[in-house]
Amino acid sequence: MTMADTMADTTTTRDRVLTLQEKGPAQPGRRTDEVVIGVSPAFGDLFSRTIVDIPHAEVLRELLAGVEEEGVHARVIRVRGSSDLAVIAHTAAKLSGSGIAVGVLSRGTTMIHQKDLVRLSNLELFPQAPLMDLETFRKVGRNAARYAKGESPQPVPSRNDYMARPRWQAKAALLHIKETELVRAGAAPVDLEVLIR
Repeated sequence: MTMADTMADTTTTRDRVLTLQEKGPAQPGRRTDEVVIGVSPAFGDLFSRTIVDIPHAEVLRELLAGVEEEGVHARVIRVRGSSDLAVIAHTAAKLSGSGIAVGVLSRGTTMIHQKDLVRLSNLELFPQAPLMDLETFRKVGRNAARYAKGESPQPVPSRNDYMARPRWQAKAALLHIKETELVRAGAAPVDLEVLIR
């Protein structure tokens, strides 16, 4: 066994394991204190990490913690019918009891959406997935919860790197192609039971 093999085994055993179990078709929420987190078809399934290798278990853990820190209930759904972030976030918002949702692609691109906005509009967009870190995901969860409570929070500061696009574009395109292969046209969103251990 090489040193690299040993390091890989150690890393694997330290990572949290994310299990997303489908519970059935996602229904419109009845709780007005709810934020729905909509994940893409490959999130926690075909892919387990973002474009910059952040485990999806940690991404969801931070989003959920941010929502819950504000005293708001969180629910997670998988949108199976599209790999388009605006569609995922808007679909989740329409199913949210508060009308507020967070959409997340496997690569880490994230959006906060509101049900009565047009699909290509949103409350906050985080388009540069390579610049998303765990602290930012937690802040996104907090802000989504604040919108759900009827507040008008300051937008989460987003970093910008003009070199991120050329540096990550090829990998992002490949991830998107693989994600899109899992899209099931016309498939209804499903509620997910989240287990992080």
